[in-house]
Amino acid sequence: MNSITGEEPAKHRIYTHEFVVQPNEIDAMGHVNNVVYLKWVQDAAEAHWLTKASQDVKAKYSWVVLRHEIDYLAPAFAGQTIEATTWVENYQGVRSDRIVHLINKESKKVLAKAKTTWCLLDAATQRPKRIESDIASVFSPQ
Repeated sequence: MNSITGEEPAKHRIYTHEFVVQPNEIDAMGHVNNVVYLKWVQDAAEAHWLTKASQDVKAKYSWVVLRHEIDYLAPAFAGQTIEATTWVENYQGVRSDRIVHLINKESKKVLAKAKTTWCLLDAATQRPKRIESDIASVFSPQ
């Protein structure tokens, strides 16, 4: 099954982050610009990391994006509240795959689904770092 279109699996730690669509995020077509959706995907991932990782873990590691894959399904408009529901689907070696669903909070309509591949870095050396238990525990169910 394609993980972008799949349902949120119960085996993952789900994190939800909210955004309110700002007037400056609207494009010439009168709805949220596609680049803003991508920014929300990154913002949700960052918020998840900053909220769940310990200070020690955040000091030792950082992340960079290797790939974004996004399906745009419906427009968003100024003033709407958007829920970004995200989880880490899997990880192997230095890479992890994160899923983000952008949902209109009021209508519950899914606006976009994204899969991003991230690479873990050692914060001191900026070199790729294997994902070990201290990182895995940040994203595993409690």
